[in-house]
Amino acid sequence: MPAPADLGVELIGVPEGADLDLDLRLQSVSEGVLVSGTITGPVRGECGRCLREINDSMGVTIQELYAYEDSTTDATTDEDEVGRMQGDLIDLEPALRDALVLTLPTNPLCREDCPGLCPECGAHWDDLPADHSHQQIDPRWAGLSQLTVTEE
Repeated sequence: MPAPADLGVELIGVPEGADLDLDLRLQSVSEGVLVSGTITGPVRGECGRCLREINDSMGVTIQELYAYEDSTTDATTDEDEVGRMQGDLIDLEPALRDALVLTLPTNPLCREDCPGLCPECGAHWDDLPADHSHQQIDPRWAGLSQLTVTEE
């Protein structure tokens, strides 16, 4: 199934039109059809610390009841509390969107220990030498850096 548009959060999401694999079981129950299974697909985005590209995949489980038309769920539940069948059709997009988007991290990382960027020069900490620094001396004290202590 191709992914719908806007299936994600600000920094990461499923690309529009990407192939989503749905491994679903449709089970008839007294009030409707119970849909359960897993949805897997690619996710693309950028790291919240270093802005490197993230290309990964994710899988989520889904379990939703879709009530038959004119079932007792019409009287016992709110309209948006339970999915409704439209004739013989089931609209999986809202459940799919809820399951995927709520699972995505709001601050994704390219890896667990990502050090991020140097706040001074913006370079990736991974690409910088261990002794990298931006020592800034207050101009009012700059003259003191000329002095050295000599031991006699």
